Amino acid sequence: MLKFEFWSIFEAVANVLILFVLLRIFLFKPINKMKAERTRTIQDNLDSAEKAKTEAEELRQQYEDSISEAKEKANQIIMKAHEDAESERSAIIRKSQEEAEKIVADADKTIENERKRVLRQAQSEIADLAIEAASKIIGENVDDEKNRRLVDQFLSDEEGKK
Repeated sequence: MLKFEFWSIFEAVANVLILFVLLRIFLFKPINKMKAERTRTIQDNLDSAEKAKTEAEELRQQYEDSISEAKEKANQIIMKAHEDAESERSAIIRKSQEEAEKIVADADKTIENERKRVLRQAQSEIADLAIEAASKIIGENVDDEKNRRLVDQFLSDEEGKK
């Protein structure tokens, strides 16, 4: 049967304690050290992943900001191009209208000058015919210059009445 002796219990307890101390020194410490190191590595990896995620989010935000800024600049460029084109179109229209008005004014002047020239020529021919007719009726040639002044004065008076 089993005997319970003090020394054998003491030896068993001492052996268990020595085994516990040796296991603690040679097994648990390295395992705990490896466990702590692995925990630290995992935590570092998690921190790195979180940092990378934050940086990626910042880069995405910068990208979206730059895209929206580029779109806004593109819209501004398009609007400016439309405004420039509109002002250029207006300038071209205004210039062509001014040129058309000038051409019409020049044509009116030319027509008026031509009308006056034809009128003067007609008056001169009418005066010559009137003097010639008067000379034939009277039968003699009176002072041509005096007659021409009388006819020109008469025609000028008639033209002023119109």
